Amino acid sequence: MQPSSSLSSPELPPELIAFADRKDRHARELAARFNPQLPPVIWAFFDAAKQGSWPEVARLGEELRGLKLPPEAPKPDPMLIAQVWSWIMEIYMAFAQFALGEPKYAFAFGRGIIDSIPPGSIYFGGTDPGRSLITALCRAHETGDPFFTLTQNSLVTPPYLRYLQAIYGHHIYVPPEQDLEQVKNDYFADYERRQKENKLLPGEKVEKVEGKLEPKSAVPVMRLNAALAKLVFDRNPDRQFFVEQSFTMDWMRPHLAPHGLILAVSRQPLSSIPAEAVQKDQAFWRDRLGQTLGDWLRPETPMSEVCAFAEKVCLRKDLAGFNGDPKYVNSEPACENFSNLRTSIAGLYAWRARTDSNAAERRRTAEAADFAYRQAFALAPRSLKVVVGLASHYLAEHQFADALRLAETACKLAPDQSQLQMLLGQIRNRQN
Repeated sequence: MQPSSSLSSPELPPELIAFADRKDRHARELAARFNPQLPPVIWAFFDAAKQGSWPEVARLGEELRGLKLPPEAPKPDPMLIAQVWSWIMEIYMAFAQFALGEPKYAFAFGRGIIDSIPPGSIYFGGTDPGRSLITALCRAHETGDPFFTLTQNSLVTPPYLRYLQAIYGHHIYVPPEQDLEQVKNDYFADYERRQKENKLLPGEKVEKVEGKLEPKSAVPVMRLNAALAKLVFDRNPDRQFFVEQSFTMDWMRPHLAPHGLILAVSRQPLSSIPAEAVQKDQAFWRDRLGQTLGDWLRPETPMSEVCAFAEKVCLRKDLAGFNGDPKYVNSEPACENFSNLRTSIAGLYAWRARTDSNAAERRRTAEAADFAYRQAFALAPRSLKVVVGLASHYLAEHQFADALRLAETACKLAPDQSQLQMLLGQIRNRQN
């Protein structure tokens, strides 16, 4: 949570106020049942959310982040804390998307995903908006109406598993904490074996803490989350699955296909992504870009033209001749959110292009990756995620001129981003 109390209070939609009111009522019902001594700041936070006061929600959210109970205070029930804290986080993240971004595109993001998922499905939301906007805008997230929303990035956290058990445990399989311990034991045994064989992944770090192995970097945490997500997938065989990605899960990749804004997770691995699925995906995103950026970006549009657009519209703020929506290009959260969605689909195509055994399929998915990445870059040319992904794709395809043009443009747009400067240096070295 970032302190943002200096912000003026925007008008927040009634859907968010109703969401906060539901969560407040659930929290008070639980508190009455367990009779704990919860800090007053919790109720102040819920009151601010029900009033639609973003500055107070931001300020109290920051206060809650650093809150510590006095040593002599009785400890509330862990299940109560797990649920109340999750509700606070979901309210905060959803409010931030509307207050700091463009409400039109917060709704487009949330409702676009919700409307695409069949009732009764299980949905993994990886990013903050991918979790919070869907949670806030569903009819009743806490009862799985119209589908069950989980975030795959927190499955390794015991309080989050307790929260899922409390709201969904009677409807779908949710890993209990003993499954978490078993997954950890299996991972740490595999880690020690690979460590001896010098086969650890870049950035994979585990340390002993009080005699027990614990993950100390994002890589082991996400490997544990991936194993738990696989358990959810395997133990709910009658449910359809969908995912909004942040980190890629290796086991999931062969099961993925584009599905509107997000990705569908097929029950069986796919030998390839059908040509008609790629065509449908490109038509969907061409329409999406037409509404936001204007209808000019085609599969044959060169990278030089995409870079020129980024410099003109996003760097110089020159909207002369711009046929898109100024509200979109002026909303950094909207740009980041939709670019992330397109980047995830582009990354799937790029993976298929690297791994498919058929040369024609590799060429077809490489072209699809190139186009999807260019769309993602046009949607948010300052996004490190899309720049790194597209540059890696260009280097793999030996398109060094395009990789260099991309990195140079990105550095103009975000001159203080040291990782982009490093990427530019690496590309120049590859050319020499």
